Amino acid sequence: MNILIVSAHPEPASLTHALRDVAATQLRADGHHVRHTDLYAEGWKSAVDGADFQALHGGTHPRETPRLHVPAASGAAFAAGTLTDDVRAEQAKLLWADALILAFPLWWFSMPAILKGWIDRVYSFGFAYGVGEHSDTRWGDRYGEGTLAGKRAMLLVTAGGWEAHYGPRGINGPMDDLLFPIHHGVLFYPGYAVLPPFVVYRADRLDDAAFDAAADALRTRMRGLFTTAPIAFRRQNGGDYLFPSMTLDPGIVSATGFAAHVRDPEPEAD
Repeated sequence: MNILIVSAHPEPASLTHALRDVAATQLRADGHHVRHTDLYAEGWKSAVDGADFQALHGGTHPRETPRLHVPAASGAAFAAGTLTDDVRAEQAKLLWADALILAFPLWWFSMPAILKGWIDRVYSFGFAYGVGEHSDTRWGDRYGEGTLAGKRAMLLVTAGGWEAHYGPRGINGPMDDLLFPIHHGVLFYPGYAVLPPFVVYRADRLDDAAFDAAADALRTRMRGLFTTAPIAFRRQNGGDYLFPSMTLDPGIVSATGFAAHVRDPEPEAD
């Protein structure tokens, strides 16, 4: 199988990259093909701006172009095949990969800006969103469907705080809630089956023994990359949501908040 690992850390000797390399080594040992995108090493351009779509206007200066409307410009460039070379290369990698791993430190309760910029630019209209039928009974191919359906994705996250700080009553909020916008919005939205994250806590204080334990646990997760059960997010077009309000059918679930969008585990057979 093919796996793409996208990493976001400015320090080559970081824990993020050490764990990324552990994952890649295990995957290759198991016979998989692995490719990397190291955003800092490659000098990834984060910001979406008019320079991304100049080919649509004959290369004229941005001040001479019409007012920039990013979704429309992104969709037109995708349809015309004129997205910038770096964006088209990353889209090709995503289509090649059977699984995507995003490796990053948790900074200010989210991903580093450079990784968010990778998503902003690579997830163009017509590629990751704005696809499928839009009607009174269907709101496009998204949330479980879309261009990247049939593929798997997982987060490899390092966090400086204690695990208890991210527990159900922890001061930082539950880790599942903090990662929900990435899991549900960035990964499940365009179709990925999203695996539970692999999180290493107290990242700045990890001694050799703790690193070895984390590496062993990560190797186990990599061996199960294509067998681990994904998070049971509710599919948009699976009958759980009312159209056109896109709200959960109260007859199916009365809960609110992030957890309401995850199905309860199936009861075990007697």
